[in-house]
Amino acid sequence: MTDYHTKKNPMHHTPIPAIPDAPPSIRNLARGRSIHDTSSSPEACVYALGAEGASSNALFAKTAAAGTLAQEARMSTVFHELGLGPEVVEYLPGGGTHADWLVTRAVIGEDCTTARYLADPERLCDLLAVRLRTLHELFRTQPGRLAALNIPDVRARYLDNVERGWRAGHFNAQFCPRITAADAHRIATEAAGELRTDALLHGDYCLPNVILDDWRFSGFIDLDHAGLSDRHIDVFWGSWTLWFNLHTSAYCNRFLDAYGRDVIDEGKLAAIAAMECFM
Repeated sequence: MTDYHTKKNPMHHTPIPAIPDAPPSIRNLARGRSIHDTSSSPEACVYALGAEGASSNALFAKTAAAGTLAQEARMSTVFHELGLGPEVVEYLPGGGTHADWLVTRAVIGEDCTTARYLADPERLCDLLAVRLRTLHELFRTQPGRLAALNIPDVRARYLDNVERGWRAGHFNAQFCPRITAADAHRIATEAAGELRTDALLHGDYCLPNVILDDWRFSGFIDLDHAGLSDRHIDVFWGSWTLWFNLHTSAYCNRFLDAYGRDVIDEGKLAAIAAMECFM
């Protein structure tokens, strides 16, 4: 089973002369551009396509197994319509031996793992929390607009992935280090019925997936798990990414305070941690 959340390795930019195995339309988009391999996980290859002197025209080309980029293409289009994500330039669905290809226009700025942002953790923590709450509140403040965009409800898929991971024997103990797989599954099963569809989720809310331009929010990227579901999934990951990237738990409570504890159930956050063990 492929992990629901793949831990990202530090991004690198390796210059290459051409995109391997690219179909003609992707080669055409890359013509005349610098090409760098920026892949950070084994599930997909990502290439940065630079434009001389015009960062606003830079592109990213992503390729992965057939059928695996359809949701990201769909939700990138949705988030772009909402002014929150990258423009989709081209999506080529794969089939048989052919892979999926997705080309998006680069979101201007740098991700939140950039040193200048990590150097001011309190400001970064508060920004991430407020930005996440703003995203989630669209479910309440703009229900008609979200309905018109035909955004999928991904809550059932999330719970299915928990069960699939359990049956496959997958258990990532880092999220629940003091309990067994059986106990984590019991917690997850008991809490499954408590999850609600109450927010538009990013689905993989972590520092590398939030782009800032001199501290101004530019957009979200890597939207393959986005959709309508329970806000606590994003809240869990927002808290976890601060711990993981800042190497301290000092900002976890601050994040929850800045997000707004009025809508947070800490028992549900603990249940999400148990569920994530099987992703």
